[in-house]
Amino acid sequence: MTTLTSAMKRISGNNIVSPIGFKAEGIHCGIKHKKNDLALLVSEVPASVAGVFTTNVVQAAPLLVTKEAVEKSGKMQAVIINSGNANACTGKQGLADARTMQMKTAEKLGIAPHLVGVASTGVIGEMMRMEPIIKGIEKLKPNAELEGSINFSQAILTTDTITKNTAYHVMIDGREITIAGTAKGSGMINPKMATMLGFITTDADIETVHLQAALKTVTDVTFNAITVDGDTSTNDMVLLMANGMAGNEPLTPLHPEWEVFIQALHAVSLDLAKMIAKDGEGATKLIEVEVNGAISDNEARMIAKTVVGSPLVKTAVFGCDANWGRVIAAVGYSGATVDPDFISIQIGPTTVVESGESVQYSEEKLITYLKQPEVKIVVHLHQGRGQGTAWGCDLTYDYVQINATYRS
Repeated sequence: MTTLTSAMKRISGNNIVSPIGFKAEGIHCGIKHKKNDLALLVSEVPASVAGVFTTNVVQAAPLLVTKEAVEKSGKMQAVIINSGNANACTGKQGLADARTMQMKTAEKLGIAPHLVGVASTGVIGEMMRMEPIIKGIEKLKPNAELEGSINFSQAILTTDTITKNTAYHVMIDGREITIAGTAKGSGMINPKMATMLGFITTDADIETVHLQAALKTVTDVTFNAITVDGDTSTNDMVLLMANGMAGNEPLTPLHPEWEVFIQALHAVSLDLAKMIAKDGEGATKLIEVEVNGAISDNEARMIAKTVVGSPLVKTAVFGCDANWGRVIAAVGYSGATVDPDFISIQIGPTTVVESGESVQYSEEKLITYLKQPEVKIVVHLHQGRGQGTAWGCDLTYDYVQINATYRS
């Protein structure tokens, strides 16, 4: 997790409703057989909103509706989310269904439709069954209690095995600011967003233009630095809502405590990103790849994401095989500027490569390390000052089983 400064404190046991003025709830409405499948997040007042969305050119109806809402006024007061059906590749009817979800939620809350975002996750290409959703929207009773936020975080899941929540306090202008987040994501996870939904709330006062810039900067080194299987999906988004109810002076890059806010936003985003990577479908291990000495930070991140996304590296970690040849091969095809004669590689505490060549090491000790639930690989290029880190997971038999039977 992110190193905390004296100005930042992680909150234990709280999540998406920890900031002042937010409420949430999740229920089972009937899209899935039993589990919660409909969720609602609400701010007491319209909030500044920022969004980052999938780069896939095939984009689901709810994502299009939400992008339109974000761009219309830069404000959002509620988000309605369903799991079990992605409402993607569903044509004009799918778009109409997403707008119906937006309108019915707005009517329930007594707010303008453009203040409502819509998100969906699940199977692509199946039409939405709107009757249970419409009835479910009427049943939702968002609240500021822990139970409501737990229900919310459960209702957005698909193949995830755990809920993903985090929250931090920071002091800005002498006032306590809270930033919290909830996410889902397990498969079809790749840099540039993937089958993940992320919702971040804060009671800080910050205008939309600065909020968007902050989210984009943080996303590049958190949500866009994870990969499970190299697939980028159709529905993925991160939404950040700031309702200003903490009463601080408006935050801008010129505010003396701007970096305090950025660090807390980074901490929330990184926590969620690593939880997603660790919960990859069938995963047994979190893999972290750190690259140092690249000619730029961008190239370091490119290499790190290539290594952590390599199926051969991922299967080697799963099998506790210290096959560093797969690591150096991935470095070589990453597209970054690399001199093979300068590369060194560490797996955990063990150096396995120096100046592009193997060095002696204890295979037994390295196998013992690779059996741990978290594995770190460090690549030194010795070519510059660029640094970058990416996260992923191992590739297991269960991943194949889960995705071979996803629709059945």
